[in-house]
Amino acid sequence: MTTLELRDVVKEYRLRGGRRGQTLAAVQNVSLTVESGRTVALVGQSGSGKSTIAKLLMQLERPTSGQILLDGKPIGRHGRALREYRKNVQMVFQDPFASLNPFHTVAHHLERPLRLHGRGRSADEIERLVHGLLERVRLEPAELVARRRPHELSGGQRQRVAIARALAPEPSILVADEPVSMLDVSIRLGVLNLLADLQRESNLGVLYITHDLATARHFSDEILVMRGGEIVERGPSDDVILDPQHEYTKLLLDASPNPEKRLAQ
Repeated sequence: MTTLELRDVVKEYRLRGGRRGQTLAAVQNVSLTVESGRTVALVGQSGSGKSTIAKLLMQLERPTSGQILLDGKPIGRHGRALREYRKNVQMVFQDPFASLNPFHTVAHHLERPLRLHGRGRSADEIERLVHGLLERVRLEPAELVARRRPHELSGGQRQRVAIARALAPEPSILVADEPVSMLDVSIRLGVLNLLADLQRESNLGVLYITHDLATARHFSDEILVMRGGEIVERGPSDDVILDPQHEYTKLLLDASPNPEKRLAQ
């Protein structure tokens, strides 16, 4: 079992144009754990610090203080150690339009991480792995999809390609930062169901970052509610949704669509 952990992490940014030494605390003493086979939802409004957590986990930003641990050991920040970490922890970005290069084919996007992480030695083996990844994310016929470029795909198909790319190194943990917020409402459920299926099939750990408490309940084992850079509530998904303790969580629930409540009125 793989365990990814944030331990008392703080991230501060220096403010330009302000007084000397003035900082903004985007993340304040955050601790969380994501394990293989479990989905943890990190929920909060825009500006709460959720995406900063994702950047810290992917080493796109470094914490001001605190630790990021993989299987109890501090993660490597350079060279082979960083590459090994990124093999185990992959990210699905929010915007599939921006995360895929429009000049390259789908096959190119999947071949690069396969080669980078040493999966597949011959061209035939790489092609077989590319087709296998596309089939895992329900994009078929794989041979045809592999030859297409991003602009020839729908938004949902592009996000499935992005998920396939994240799966290419065979990670243990996926960090999914608002993975459906840029997609049409009609196709969001399909992508979320795909992530849930992949989590069960491959025993993945998933950190699902979202502003939507409704999907967080249905697609996660645990919910962490974030506000102003801090975790203000955490617990099993049903407990947080059915018996919220923090006023901010209650406000988020009141703002979420609730068809059952609407039908009862």
